[in-house]
Amino acid sequence: MSAPSVLRVGIVGAGANTRKFHIPGLQKQAGVEVVSVANRSRASGQRAASEFGIPRVADHWREIVEDEGIDAVCIGTWPYLHAPVTIAALEAGKHVLCEARMAMNASQAHAMLDAARTNPHLTAQIVPAPHTLALDRTIVELIGDGYVGDLVAVDAHVTLGSDFPVWDSPVHWRHDRDLSGNNVMTMGIWYEAMLRWVGPATTVTALAQRVVRHRTDEGGRRVAMEIPDHLDVLCRMAQGGQMRCSVSTVIGLAPSTSVAIYGTEGTLKVAEGGTGDSSFELWGGRRRNKRLRRVDIAPEKMRGWRVEEEFVNAVRGIEPVTHTDFATAVKYMEWTDAVSLSARTGETVRLPLFD
Repeated sequence: MSAPSVLRVGIVGAGANTRKFHIPGLQKQAGVEVVSVANRSRASGQRAASEFGIPRVADHWREIVEDEGIDAVCIGTWPYLHAPVTIAALEAGKHVLCEARMAMNASQAHAMLDAARTNPHLTAQIVPAPHTLALDRTIVELIGDGYVGDLVAVDAHVTLGSDFPVWDSPVHWRHDRDLSGNNVMTMGIWYEAMLRWVGPATTVTALAQRVVRHRTDEGGRRVAMEIPDHLDVLCRMAQGGQMRCSVSTVIGLAPSTSVAIYGTEGTLKVAEGGTGDSSFELWGGRRRNKRLRRVDIAPEKMRGWRVEEEFVNAVRGIEPVTHTDFATAVKYMEWTDAVSLSARTGETVRLPLFD
């Protein structure tokens, strides 16, 4: 099926990322029109339409999915709607660009993947983890060229935004399992990055805490927290070696976020402190070095944010989706489920969850 000369896009969920990146990014693409928007309320949808010059406001997301004049749907809702909207859109013959995290859980993610595979003529893309895009190609090439040798360990400490616990902090949608599912803090985006670098895990063992046990919602009610705010995960990796991943929003005076990749011949470290296209820098050292040195990233190897361009190009058959296809996103959703299951049962969980 050939792509239409003008690609007409409907927006389902005009949240912060959608307004900051997806709508303006799509509108910058030649031959693309954002023609309709559905948000949580008609009033908020109208505000988004007025801000971006979108001609129509829908009262419900199904109006966009069922509109025969719309070719593609950009989904910017919280995860609880990702699977229903994606599956309905694909079944209606529409291309899909869906905000991360992919879904509430791995079962929903597999249903989305099945819908995409049933409609291979349609483009289905998940918004990628953006924080290491500028470094990814260099990391992959160095590892592929033998810079670290065989993998021994990956050691990740994710503390972005962490501070001492705030007991009277408000409820955020990420604290609500009914809206976010098994997604916990930012662990999914970091595992997605590590999938690019060193591939998947085969086992998961997790410990989790809810340090702030209650928060206050908009109505002043005290709400019990179900989603952890401090997490430690141990994994065996498919290529050999193991991984330790610590994610927290409740440790004060913590060291900066970093991920170290230790091998038999060298070490690579991603650490906060970058400028320009990335807030992270890459450091490296090999067996005979006395310390890590910053690795300069060649400009031609720096990948910036081009999600909307890649999506439109994929629809038009110009390039395939690489950041991020549904099959890759399913892997990080399975890992997310495994973390949740292990933390709840105290048992080691094997991956993949579904054969």
